[in-house]
Amino acid sequence: MAHPEALTDPPATPGETDARRRHDPTARGFASDNYSGAHPEVLAALALANGGHQSAYGADVYTEHLGEIFRRHFGPRAEVYPVFNGTGANVVGLQALTDRWGAVISTTTAHIHVDEGGAPERVGGLKLLPVPTPDGKLTPELVAREAHGFEDEHRAMPQVVSLTQSTELGTVYTPDEIAAVAEFAHARGMAVHLDGARLANAAAALDLPPAAFTTDVGVDVLSFGGAKNGLVFGEAVVVLNPERVRAMLHIRKLSMQLASKMRFVSAQFEALLAGDLWLRGARHANAMARRLADGVAEVDGVTVSYPVQANAVFARLPQETSRRLMKRYPFYFWNEAAGEVRWMCTFDTTEADVDGFLAALREELER
Repeated sequence: MAHPEALTDPPATPGETDARRRHDPTARGFASDNYSGAHPEVLAALALANGGHQSAYGADVYTEHLGEIFRRHFGPRAEVYPVFNGTGANVVGLQALTDRWGAVISTTTAHIHVDEGGAPERVGGLKLLPVPTPDGKLTPELVAREAHGFEDEHRAMPQVVSLTQSTELGTVYTPDEIAAVAEFAHARGMAVHLDGARLANAAAALDLPPAAFTTDVGVDVLSFGGAKNGLVFGEAVVVLNPERVRAMLHIRKLSMQLASKMRFVSAQFEALLAGDLWLRGARHANAMARRLADGVAEVDGVTVSYPVQANAVFARLPQETSRRLMKRYPFYFWNEAAGEVRWMCTFDTTEADVDGFLAALREELER
């Protein structure tokens, strides 16, 4: 049998390393915080977790220690279940809170309704009851539009209210707003799920620990985001109220979200959450969005659509201007018919990126 060293490629020369790279590392854009690479501290944690053998499927020392870290942030009863991605986290978390006949109340802009390919319905087997909102946030009054018919066998039973923090429109719930929804939901026997793909950005915007607007105000299950804040991959389902969930281990496996080499997901989260890396990245992303919004406010022909409270800027401008600008800095239309676009900042967005984009925006508007 060949010695292990004989199975590896020889060290690459600098020229060979460049040849293996398939992208331009200087390319920048504002399309999504998923476009960014991994934080160097996260990559270092992956390398540290590599080598040797560790038990599979979460029975490793990194995943065991991860529970302690999450309890530090979310309270002594918090249970953490690492998964592959955000859709998986949402589907697993919602299944753990619903029966086969259950329904979930969300906003019409919620990721589970708009951007998950029908996975909550087709994989999770649950019914979504979306409610229109002016700012991406639910209130007790809005939830009440769908919170009825609990004993009507002809209607899917509302069992969960799903919030998003920060929202898909870049707005942020206050703790009191979440508490009001949770109180309303719990009084009617419903649970509260929170999609926290950008929870770190909300914590940075509120300048509060995450428990203050999750555990302490009645959230039962949380989808905690990592990939948008410096991880290579990985999200986590965090159970904040164990009495409301069941069969999490089985649901995660059944939903194809159980990683065999889970130590590599958990080690990334440890790098993110053991110190303040999660908050540093989020604060920076939010600050870059604020810089972008302030710059846009000085540009004629562009209108910001919503309050800029986290790391997203929504704006309206001529469609042809947007299409030309997209060729220089990638971003997406949010509502193409209305000329509305979304610009996202992330942990590695620089002031030079923002200033260069603003200069390009002015140039394209003048054409």
